[in-house]
Amino acid sequence: MSSAELVDACLARIERVNPALNAVVAVCPERARREAEVADAEVARGALRGPLHGVPITIKDSLDVAGLVSTWGTRGRAGFVPAADATVVARLRAAGAIALGKTNTPELTMGFETNNRVYGRTRNPYDPARTPGGSSGGAAAIVAAGGAPLDLGSDTGGSIRLPAHFCGVAGLRPTSGRVPRTGHAIGPGGAADALTQIGPIARRVEDLALALRLIAGPDGCDPFVAPVLLGDPTGVELSGLRVALLVDNGIATPDPAVEAAVRAAAGALEEAGARVEEQRPPGIEETLDLFMRVFVIDGGADIRQLLARCGTALEESSLAGLAQLPAPSGDERVRIVERWDALRARLLAWTQDRDLVVSPANAHAALRHGESDARMPAFSYTMTWNLAGWPCVVVRAGSSPEGLPVGAQLVAPPWREDVALAAAARVEAALGGWRPPADGPA
Repeated sequence: MSSAELVDACLARIERVNPALNAVVAVCPERARREAEVADAEVARGALRGPLHGVPITIKDSLDVAGLVSTWGTRGRAGFVPAADATVVARLRAAGAIALGKTNTPELTMGFETNNRVYGRTRNPYDPARTPGGSSGGAAAIVAAGGAPLDLGSDTGGSIRLPAHFCGVAGLRPTSGRVPRTGHAIGPGGAADALTQIGPIARRVEDLALALRLIAGPDGCDPFVAPVLLGDPTGVELSGLRVALLVDNGIATPDPAVEAAVRAAAGALEEAGARVEEQRPPGIEETLDLFMRVFVIDGGADIRQLLARCGTALEESSLAGLAQLPAPSGDERVRIVERWDALRARLLAWTQDRDLVVSPANAHAALRHGESDARMPAFSYTMTWNLAGWPCVVVRAGSSPEGLPVGAQLVAPPWREDVALAAAARVEAALGGWRPPADGPA
């Protein structure tokens, strides 16, 4: 297909499915078509910009896209048009990608359901009565529904992996310090920043690996990104891989369908020659309590300042409660950081004899709208690895009795995205990966 044909096909698909999903909140069809014409003319001359030449993508609305309204899901930026792309957006566009538009996010990405006071609620393409998850819910929903082959999301407590699990697509949270956050709602600085990474969402694992190669590495702005070489997933030998199967983290027992999918994923790796042992990493029982304490270690001061910079009044924000929590004392903050460091140290020591963890991404399949806060322990399966800073891939590995997607989470030690991606590709090949929703493309 030409780029023009592909852009038109994606725009047509978005026009068809988005009224029911509310996943794409801003579209730039004229600009996308102009860029596609240029891309096709360059192909005719034999000039290629990169591996995404002429490929249409969407971008989570927490990332700036030059010339396109970028709200970050907050009212103070409802009409804000940035002059520059976020670093990761600029890198994909330099590789030839064409931005079709922005996908919905909760306000400032802080929510496990995708709903805000600018654009409203996003719905799951497999059941509109259910959430696609958050905060990259718009991204996962439109990718699952066939409206875009690739999106960029962000992950502070599971915000890439949870929507990938709820929507049956593939999602990657890279190692902390792998990808710049310049131009993202949660950028360098603050407690939430230390938990946050940018990563891709796609229908297939191989596209995650491709996108990661393009967005990784220092940009001279985000001071926490390290120049660490990326490994090649195709060079990872699965035979002999030491795999820890984590079925229950001691915080939330998974539903039977979730457990079955995770065991199936581990079985696919075992069939490839991996050595699988069921065990629980040390200290993860404290994940939920510790994550919540780290996230608001400043009593919401970061949130208040970020809202002020965006021009959003506290009374206009869905985050007013978080922004006004009592701040812990100085001594309490020291104890929280000491607990955090101790957990990371214990996990690093434990992983000396292990190459991969296979676990649920959440204890449940996609929840009904409004249920997430009451089910918060179920979300702890992703939070552990934000605290640790480790790379994780989620890929579809089964279905619930209602036909909802169920993912498996594959976690590797720091900087070993190649191991997580190679294992996820094996699970995908063995179990089928993404399957279109009822009205989706075959």
